[in-house]
Amino acid sequence: MRKWRGRFADRGLEGLRDLPRPGRPRQITAATRAAVVALACQLPAATGVPIGHWTGPDLLRELSGVPDIQAISATSLLRILAGHPGKPWQYQSWIYPRGPHFEARARVILDLCQGRYGGEPLRPGDRILSFDAEPQINARRRLHRTLPAGRGKRVRYEHEYERKGSLALLAGLDVHTGQVPGSTPVTTGILPFMKLAARVMARPEYANAPRVFVIVGNGSDHRGQAAICRLAAAWPNAIMIHTPLHASWLNQIEIFFSVIQKKAVTPNDFGSLDQLSGTLLAFIDRYNQTARPYSWKYTSADLHDLMKRISRHEQERATQDHPLPQAA
Repeated sequence: MRKWRGRFADRGLEGLRDLPRPGRPRQITAATRAAVVALACQLPAATGVPIGHWTGPDLLRELSGVPDIQAISATSLLRILAGHPGKPWQYQSWIYPRGPHFEARARVILDLCQGRYGGEPLRPGDRILSFDAEPQINARRRLHRTLPAGRGKRVRYEHEYERKGSLALLAGLDVHTGQVPGSTPVTTGILPFMKLAARVMARPEYANAPRVFVIVGNGSDHRGQAAICRLAAAWPNAIMIHTPLHASWLNQIEIFFSVIQKKAVTPNDFGSLDQLSGTLLAFIDRYNQTARPYSWKYTSADLHDLMKRISRHEQERATQDHPLPQAA
């Protein structure tokens, strides 16, 4: 700051201009750079180009027909975009919370994670179980054996494989302890789900609990009111709670599924379904030796703030699409 004040005191406004810099000056004009960024920030469909997302050659081809824009190479074009916050080759998907009474249904699960149900604290001895299934895990035998890491070498596994069938992984998570019971039936369904539930509910801590809250998704093996009645008929202290549509992230067992996918299934080199099943069940046993409950911090208040932001965004978008008529 002192330097700039001194330059202003010595030469006035001229002193604030950039001094000559070393190196070759920029050859690509500011107008060309702006045109590159402006085109990259549009969806290709909006310009009539039948592609899903921009690449360097595609952008260059479209810019070639724009008047007063100098010719540049694909390398220069990509260098311009690399220095800009917008990266048209990167994209992500998202989904809005949908379904009737989404917030009210999600709040029940979030409140359970915070130790409340129906506006009241959980009773001593109440348990919370999170159930779901990975319906189709393939056993793939690599055509050549997987090679371990070595000096200067990564683990290497064959790209091609032979299919050896598939099975399902059913699992539950005790939200308070982190323990995971599981089974590996050939497929999902009402019978495998109820069989695993029976194995869990036979344990004293669940059989003698005042209430056992069973959080499930919307799979066919435990969908709708029929599944709620079926579970309650078998175990009167069990209360089934479904996640809202498109809200599997509320079900904590999904965290465990991501762990077992990364640690046990990948890179998926199994010679038979028995080997795959044995690995999955052995991993669950190993996991339970040091299992801890997940630190769940997302609350119903956080969800309410999210829903307010979504509502505000939708209102702003509706206003932009259908602006109100101006008064005469």
